[in-house]
Amino acid sequence: MLIRLLRTSMRPYRTQLAGVVVLQLISVIAMLYLPTLNADIIDKGVTKGDIGYIWSTGGWMLLVTAIQIIAQACSVYLGAQAAMGAGRDMRAALLHRVGTFSAREVGVFGAPSLITRNTNDVGQVQLLVLMSATILVMAPIMCIGGIFMALRESMQLSWLLLIAVPALALSMGFIISRMVPGFRRMQDRIDAVNRVLREQITGIRVVRAFVRERQETFRFGVANSELTEQSLYVGKYMALMFPMVMLISNVTTVGVIWFGGHSIDNGDMQIGTLTAMLAYIMQILMAVMMASFLAMMA
Repeated sequence: MLIRLLRTSMRPYRTQLAGVVVLQLISVIAMLYLPTLNADIIDKGVTKGDIGYIWSTGGWMLLVTAIQIIAQACSVYLGAQAAMGAGRDMRAALLHRVGTFSAREVGVFGAPSLITRNTNDVGQVQLLVLMSATILVMAPIMCIGGIFMALRESMQLSWLLLIAVPALALSMGFIISRMVPGFRRMQDRIDAVNRVLREQITGIRVVRAFVRERQETFRFGVANSELTEQSLYVGKYMALMFPMVMLISNVTTVGVIWFGGHSIDNGDMQIGTLTAMLAYIMQILMAVMMASFLAMMA
């Protein structure tokens, strides 16, 4: 259902999406090239005292950084343009479709559910499109490119990726598997709050006439408490996600520094290579985390 919806709603914005892919590719390539330039500055400039090489390579780094920033900014702009346009079209299509419903069909869905679909649900899809334009394209390129560049820098430390990447993927998969059912239940709770609030607003005169303020306040409090409880359940797992990523990232960093330090001491590796490996491993782990987050949103 989601894929069919996105295929239909994103068809008018194929030009923007093609631009997003091209710009994200340029941005990620520039991002992956920067640690190599930094390693060259350390190994060929700082250690040898070559000030001219430091200045020239530093200028290249500034140029590559400027290209990366411009490409990323333009990519986000085009992605936001496509996402906002798709959201506008979806809301208009939903409103037109609901306008053709009979009274029985409206009763089957319920007015609160129809309101939630046209506001919160469309907003979720809109956010998914925007995040896909900025993350879905970038994450696999960064992950594959980071692995390639890490192998290119040092085969000796690349075995750490065989431990860190699966560990991060498994931990993210476990957390997401707990969060997704919670998000589904949270949508039902949002429907319940909308239903109670709509009934109270439309029937406010009846409530006052029969002095039902206390009962209606209690009724809304129950629906609100259920939504709060479900949001806290999801929030606890979401709060666990980033510390887990940081734990795996920091343990991997310690491993790279530990084994890389021994290699430098033995003369098998240069300091610049170690710094580049650290940067590439962080980029790979961040790509895995972003892809996991996007899967959770979908």
